[in-house]
Amino acid sequence: MTNHEFPVPLRGAKTDTLLWAHEHNVEHAALQQLRAIGTLPWVHGIRVMPDVHLGKGATVGSVIAMDQAISPNAVGVDIGCGVSAVRTNLTVEHLERLPELRAAFENAIPVGFNWHDDPVNVRKLGLDRGWQGFWGQFRDLHAGVQKLESKAQKQMGSLGGGNHFIEVCVDSQGRLWLTLHSGSRNIGKELAEQHIAIAKTLPHNQDLQGEARDLAVFLTGSPQMDAYRRDLTWAQEYALRSRAIMMGLAKQAFRDHYAGVPVTFDSDINVHHNYVAEEVIDGRNMLVTRKGAIRAGKGDVALIPGSMGTGSYIVRGLGNDASYQSASHGAGRVMSRSAAKRRFTLDDLNEQMGTIESRRDESVIDEIPGAYKDIHSVIAAQSELVDVVEHLQTLLCVKG
Repeated sequence: MTNHEFPVPLRGAKTDTLLWAHEHNVEHAALQQLRAIGTLPWVHGIRVMPDVHLGKGATVGSVIAMDQAISPNAVGVDIGCGVSAVRTNLTVEHLERLPELRAAFENAIPVGFNWHDDPVNVRKLGLDRGWQGFWGQFRDLHAGVQKLESKAQKQMGSLGGGNHFIEVCVDSQGRLWLTLHSGSRNIGKELAEQHIAIAKTLPHNQDLQGEARDLAVFLTGSPQMDAYRRDLTWAQEYALRSRAIMMGLAKQAFRDHYAGVPVTFDSDINVHHNYVAEEVIDGRNMLVTRKGAIRAGKGDVALIPGSMGTGSYIVRGLGNDASYQSASHGAGRVMSRSAAKRRFTLDDLNEQMGTIESRRDESVIDEIPGAYKDIHSVIAAQSELVDVVEHLQTLLCVKG
């Protein structure tokens, strides 16, 4: 079904800003944040996805096209954060011993603040292509992270916390899928913070007012921009490779769990939703920042996850230029983590998670489904941006 409600213009915006959400459904602080972004003289336009909510620096669910400039805070500290998914040949009829399968994933892939004791053997996983060249670039990164190489190597292929996850899902045909969500771990955060601090000191950013101060930019042609883009590109590749490693480890754990049953996998989906790309917008070359948004070019296949209890969607992009060929990255929060912890209890968590195999403790209450928007409504709002390929229902969820 086509949705002709959207987009709608943001009232009071100083630049071209279109929303795939109604203002009355968006928190006031997020709308103010979007208006602040629009005051930057380098911003060509902003597109706002239906999972929009307040973020640090820039709004989650925002797509910002800038002319010859990038704001490192518009990307955020989890550079290259994104999702991966793969369909297996097994069906729901094969399901067995889900608590043991969850434990197998958690044993293979460190979660939360944990990381591997030793770097993952990527050659064993068949993921060593370009590996030496990639790590050889570490010595060229910002001097402030040089002492972190060993930690970065051991964190690669680890999940992290918050809304990061590993799931087993089932599609409408009964086929099982593996999905996961993670980013560039501590090394991406460290690189981002180094460059955000630098940007705020540059002369051209000193006249920025209010919330726009947090969106200090680098300008094309400057050594600071060159250094940031070098580190940004590396961190985005780190995140992509880290997800590939985790998926490789998850596949092996899945095979081992179903020993004796031939297990095969289709090609992986692996996409960013916190990143920068050079793209043509309105006939002009732009630097496009997606913070909590995926590229939805015509034919692009991606995963849009909901909360840990509501499943996910596999979608195919329609290449809609009105949204800068973008779509949402997930469901989007309706309340902060602290608010969710105050409002919900373990009984609420158990009720909302139903029969899904997952942790049920205080540390994941802030990820309860009730803290998120309804993923089905979010998908419906962007029917002119993506086609739904599959709705995946969650059967098992690993959280950080």
